[in-house]
Amino acid sequence: MRTDAWIVRLSASAEADYRQILLWTVENFGVLQARVYAETLMSNLKELSGGPEIIGVKGRPEIGSEIRTLHVARNGRKGRHFIMFRVDSIPGQNVIDVLRILHDSMDLERHLPPTESF
Repeated sequence: MRTDAWIVRLSASAEADYRQILLWTVENFGVLQARVYAETLMSNLKELSGGPEIIGVKGRPEIGSEIRTLHVARNGRKGRHFIMFRVDSIPGQNVIDVLRILHDSMDLERHLPPTESF
């Protein structure tokens, strides 16, 4: 494992978003597609362990000075969700706090959760 890897933590809201996205996908597109999309989401979350400067990350000052997003439609994968996160640190560790996983048609600012503990 790389020693420079960032810790990626999901808020309770992000975990609930993840579950809801997959339930909706099962109901509308079936179990196989839900598995494919789960892999897409997890791939992007794992990629964030490379840090907040990976290709595709966008600062979102219109939402908050520390808020960034990563669209999951990358690296040949299809998707319609943003991973909304902020950078944090704990002693000796760099941390990415995933706040929400939201559909790209949503008003992201409206769905930003209040500060959550991780």
